[in-house]
Amino acid sequence: MMTERPIVGIDLGTTHSLCAVFRDGQPELIPNALAHTLTPSVVGVLPDGHIVVGQAARELQVAHPDRAVACFKRWMGTERRVEIGGQSFDSQELSSLVLRSLREDAENYLDTAVVDAVITVPAYFNDHQRKATKLAGRMAGLNVRRIINEPTAAALTYGFHDRQAEKKLIVIDLGGGTFDVTVMDVFEGALEIVSTAGETQLGGEDFTTRLMAQVLKTQSRQLENCEMQHPLFVSRLREKCEAAKRALGRQTSTSVAIPEDDGRFRDPAPTITISREDAGQWFQPLVQRLARPISRALRDARLEAAEITEVILVGGATRDRTVREFVSQFFDCQPHATVNPDEVVALGAAVQAALITDDRAVEDMVMTDVCPFTLGVQVVKQFGNKEVPGYYLPVIHRNTTIPVSREEVVATTRANQREVEVQIYQGESRKVSDNLRLGALSVPDIPAGPAGQPVHIRFTYDLNGILEVEAYLPQTGKKFNTVLTNHVEGLSPQELSSALVRMQQIKFYPRDNVRHQRLLRFAEKAIGEVSPFQRDELEAAVDGFEHAMEAGDRELFEQMRESLLLTLSALGLPMQDVDDER
Repeated sequence: MMTERPIVGIDLGTTHSLCAVFRDGQPELIPNALAHTLTPSVVGVLPDGHIVVGQAARELQVAHPDRAVACFKRWMGTERRVEIGGQSFDSQELSSLVLRSLREDAENYLDTAVVDAVITVPAYFNDHQRKATKLAGRMAGLNVRRIINEPTAAALTYGFHDRQAEKKLIVIDLGGGTFDVTVMDVFEGALEIVSTAGETQLGGEDFTTRLMAQVLKTQSRQLENCEMQHPLFVSRLREKCEAAKRALGRQTSTSVAIPEDDGRFRDPAPTITISREDAGQWFQPLVQRLARPISRALRDARLEAAEITEVILVGGATRDRTVREFVSQFFDCQPHATVNPDEVVALGAAVQAALITDDRAVEDMVMTDVCPFTLGVQVVKQFGNKEVPGYYLPVIHRNTTIPVSREEVVATTRANQREVEVQIYQGESRKVSDNLRLGALSVPDIPAGPAGQPVHIRFTYDLNGILEVEAYLPQTGKKFNTVLTNHVEGLSPQELSSALVRMQQIKFYPRDNVRHQRLLRFAEKAIGEVSPFQRDELEAAVDGFEHAMEAGDRELFEQMRESLLLTLSALGLPMQDVDDER
């Protein structure tokens, strides 16, 4: 019996969900009531109105597809609802039922109340999808201590078991419904997430659906029509195609029995033989979709495929031979999965739970993460004499290591404009209409003056998912701020306050340093003294330094400062009294 309430790690998956706990120095999977570690992410309603979850719901779905539902993880963050057995559910409610089942299994196994949890999500889940996941946890009676990315959790498992390795690895995570890629550095017990990318609508279920469509094509039938007219036929066929897909991972060919329209099988039932080569050709359009997120993650990490030391496969769909062959060819090496691909994420979530509680078994482990999406504000652009609103100005770019603090400068667009409404967004698109709005910050009391009065916007983002947005008016010295805690669950007011104090420590304001201001004025004056042939070089160095003073990026500032000092020295204009100051 455990003496303290544990924090469990939960992999809330599209097809299956798992729960794990960290105890006795190791992450450990928690079996469900059937003694299985995998619980199907399926919810069903019996004729008497009783709700069933897991294997019972999966069996109900095959026999009565109108009474059960699966793959609802893909709806997270949307308003989609489904009616099963006369009851209406949204994705959060369905997910909460799965989470409640996992929580009850954990309480029975651990013989103690389970309240706190770490829940994993696809790295490319947006803010709404993460909030929906936290809401599902709360509805299941869980205090969600942390939401972490699935590839990060997988990397934690490998990092826990191989702490002294030094390598650049990439995690290819293809689950039942989502695909993620994460590049990371591992060295001396530290796991540094470098970049992440993915697609929330690509997974093993799509491969099964593709197989079904091709099987039906041999019968001169279309999947869409069958789904509407013969749902029991489709549910039985999906079961057979899922089994065939798995079989092709172990053997060169298999057969699929075709049911009658009412879902029953004749004896003998007509069958179709499928070879591994046939399936590989059918799966190619899906496999090719893996390339774009992988390439994006590598570009953001500034790496070539050949520079990756190790490729780790995560998720049951990576067992497919076509997927493995594609990954092998892309990286020109054999990927590996020394930890069960179905289990590695849940185990990593348990390691994350141990990091939260400062367990001695992980005291030498350090993990950094990145912001998976760009964070920014809405701005107006000038096209000729016309001002067009709705454009996006990034402040923190995607795959920036967190915690981080960055600053950009915007300006008023009208004479005597006394207030600015800062609209805060998440996403990668050029226009905010294609991005996700997170909130707003009002900036009043701007001094009257011509258009172009500057407003400094600073974003500070931490590992807990807290985003502080601060606006600074240099004319008056006033500051305005708002704190967005959309990713945060389970922090007390005291913990939130402590987190905000820590965030102040990572803020960097070089523009407020008198010595940096003196260097800028000295360099600006020097521009008028150098030869016209040298002016462009010095002006570029001054521009870079001035931009770095406003950006608040410590590393960038140091680089630009050194560059300016070197340029001045090369032109015979050293500024000795600040040359060694920091």
